[in-house]
Amino acid sequence: MSVIAVTGGTGFVGGHLLRMAVEAGHRVRALTRRDQPPWPGIDWISGSLSEQENLDLFARGADAVIHIAGAIRAPDRDGFAAPNIGGTAAVIDAARTAGIRRFVHISSLAAREPDLSDYGWSKAESERVVRDADLDWTIIRPPAVYGPGDGETLDLFAMAARGLVILPPDGRTSLIHVRDLCALMLATIDAEAAIGAVYEPDDGTPGGLSHVAFGRALGRAVGRDVRTFSMPAPLVWFGARMDGLFRGENAKLTPDRARYFCHPDWVVDPDRKPPATLWMPAIRHDQGLADTARWYREQDWLK
Repeated sequence: MSVIAVTGGTGFVGGHLLRMAVEAGHRVRALTRRDQPPWPGIDWISGSLSEQENLDLFARGADAVIHIAGAIRAPDRDGFAAPNIGGTAAVIDAARTAGIRRFVHISSLAAREPDLSDYGWSKAESERVVRDADLDWTIIRPPAVYGPGDGETLDLFAMAARGLVILPPDGRTSLIHVRDLCALMLATIDAEAAIGAVYEPDDGTPGGLSHVAFGRALGRAVGRDVRTFSMPAPLVWFGARMDGLFRGENAKLTPDRARYFCHPDWVVDPDRKPPATLWMPAIRHDQGLADTARWYREQDWLK
């Protein structure tokens, strides 16, 4: 058993990681900005990425850090820089103070295209901070992550349930189920071969899925024959402006995300896949999407 310090444990991916880590026999120290109910095997530590004293307390006594927390939406570049770059540097400082060597950093495929979006730029810079740190680091760049509890992809399932899936321009994407991603995080902790590696995991679908194939897979998941419509990039950008106009800071489709979504290639690099001796995906997208749709319906999130 090891003690793992986890940032982002109250989010979608982090919540799955906490459950799986405890199930695997680990003790977890989890950073939180709000009071949390007691959870066997988890020590909740109050604090945020901007509070160094609390971060030092959070890391104390841990054997490894898994850093998930960060911003996926922000109004401008500074809004991404503070949590994604500055926050990563602060967690690294806390790890050093606590004498922790093992550091697993959850980045994004967006880091491959730092000039495309402010989000991608901030994730690329966060990787630079990790690479420059004198730690035993591993960087994981997930593609599109989905699974039970995810509010980000719910709108896509809802569209499929209505029979029409509106998609970005033609392109391809890789997918990974949240439990497979968390299994990889846990597998890397004690893997010496993972030190200094940058991994791009997926569900094992060679070449990923075209956007249209993804839309049809969503239809199968909800039990509907769907029509798909690939929006031209200008319409996606217009939609982002409208979403910001009507939902303000709560907008999901920001101009920055629109630039990200319109990129044609978010398929993982096969040369960066984790070695099979370390980890293999267990959940292909058809099974995973159907299970996710079932969970949404059980929670009354999806009609």
